[in-house]
Amino acid sequence: MDDEKPITEQAMDTITSAVDATKDAAVNAVKQVRKAAKKVAKKVGPKKTSKSKKKAKKAKTASKKAAKKTVKKAGKKSAKKAAKKAVKKKKAKKAKR
Repeated sequence: MDDEKPITEQAMDTITSAVDATKDAAVNAVKQVRKAAKKVAKKVGPKKTSKSKKKAKKAKTASKKAAKKTVKKAGKKSAKKAAKKAVKKKKAKKAKR
């Protein structure tokens, strides 16, 4: 410590330098944490799928949709046929009387 400077001024200089050092350390720590977080995000995040996998997935979903449509259509057709058969049976019963 300087004998020429007053004690309060010396104390203020010491405090200022300590604050600057702490600030620099905090900034460096934040940078390191960000870097580490990015690395972890890359490892944990979803991987890019290849084009062939994407095409296979599209084909799979398309086939599922087509299957659903055919099942729906078949269900509707069978319901219509059943209704028609019921009407025919009623008409046949009335004709027998």
